Amino acid sequence: MIAAGRDRFGWPAKVNRRGQAFILPRLVADMALAPFQRIKRILLLVFAGLACVLTLPAGQPEWNQVPAILARIIPPTFPARDFDISRFGAVADGQTDSTAAIASAIDACAQAGGGRVMIPAGEFLTGPIHLRSNVELHLATNAVLKFSTDPQAYLPAVFTRFEGTECYNLSPLIYALGQKNVAVTGDGMLDGQADESNWLAWKKLSARKRLAQMAEDNVPVPQRQFGVDAHLRPDFIQFNRCENVLIQGVKIRRSPLWEIHPLLCTNVTVRGVDIFSHGANNDGCDPESCRDVLIEKCLFDTGDDCIAIKSGRNADGRRVGVPSQDIVIRDCTMRDGHGGVTIGSEISGSCRNVFVENCEMSSPNLACALRLKSNAMRGGVMENIFMRGVNVGLVKDSVLQIDFLYEEGTNGVYKPTARNIVVENIRVAHTPRVVNARGFPGAEIRGVRICDSTFDHVQKPDVAVDADVQLENCKITPLR
Repeated sequence: MIAAGRDRFGWPAKVNRRGQAFILPRLVADMALAPFQRIKRILLLVFAGLACVLTLPAGQPEWNQVPAILARIIPPTFPARDFDISRFGAVADGQTDSTAAIASAIDACAQAGGGRVMIPAGEFLTGPIHLRSNVELHLATNAVLKFSTDPQAYLPAVFTRFEGTECYNLSPLIYALGQKNVAVTGDGMLDGQADESNWLAWKKLSARKRLAQMAEDNVPVPQRQFGVDAHLRPDFIQFNRCENVLIQGVKIRRSPLWEIHPLLCTNVTVRGVDIFSHGANNDGCDPESCRDVLIEKCLFDTGDDCIAIKSGRNADGRRVGVPSQDIVIRDCTMRDGHGGVTIGSEISGSCRNVFVENCEMSSPNLACALRLKSNAMRGGVMENIFMRGVNVGLVKDSVLQIDFLYEEGTNGVYKPTARNIVVENIRVAHTPRVVNARGFPGAEIRGVRICDSTFDHVQKPDVAVDADVQLENCKITPLR
């Protein structure tokens, strides 16, 4: 937007959307002055222009943090020792239970000081896999790990979070607790085999409300014990309280719940992963209460959010009190999903410093590109969230969605905050609306800006209820 104003000498000027004065065009009018006056006036104008450039920021300065974040994210490396599961008794027939053989290979690898546990080509049936420090689980080309759908195989219960609340529950399919230097890599496939005849049928039977009440009542975590009869589905991959994590290259299919769940981890790299899983609550990658995370060059085609950044749910999230922060997401492709990149709703520990760039998003089943969700039970502060250089083909609801009426809505005393959210240089081919932001009195949605972007085939007006959202230098073309 161009606004009339005056320069620092009181002369008429124009001001661009960042408040920088366009002074140099005055030179043309000043050519009629006497030579000495003209030179003096020109010098004053030049120095005034330099002062404006030097004292006002150009672009979004928070992006300057990204190189330092990336410098801290260093994928783990492993000794050049291979432990082929076939040598420990695993059979590639897709029917013989290879759980014990894989566990033996992991133990041998760890005892030797680390290395790679190799899954060769072929189909292997297994139960839960628990990784140890300095162990890389590597799937060769045409290797398939098929995970048992027998819930009893995932006992005894392990320390975990279920949808943001700590408890003891069935083991994730691949799990590590408190380990350093762990990885899942390769070109092979991880198949959870979840469908409506097994894991996915549990959604309607879940003891989720009982767990939530235990957390509200501050029941000690060791007493929050859940087994098969509780029907709380396990994550596919969960690394819990780990350092130096790498998940690279693998294909993930048919997950019981969330696909990749780094929890209270630092130094996490998720790279080149191919996820296609359309079950209920099949989030693609959910870093929760993590710091220094890089997610890049991944494909997400999911039954829920493609990426969902979290930090604990309600009272339990506030008790643990660890935010997610310093997260870089780049060069990813998002297809089906609720949100391309989502913050929340389990965000009671807060989230800050998220940088999203150079992604491609498009699907008639993708609700929005950037989604923030919370309520008066979750609370939490979501701040310093930046997205740039994203191409959006088609979304179902909006480009930016902020929903503070999610689930419990205004029923609570922990009012959420979203601030300093900047979306810039994005191109959108089809969207019902640009913004769908719904707050409520006492909650805070401010400093939300969409800049220098193009939106085509827009069908509806924006929604901004109790929300400060500004569009700056954007081109919006309605559907005709």
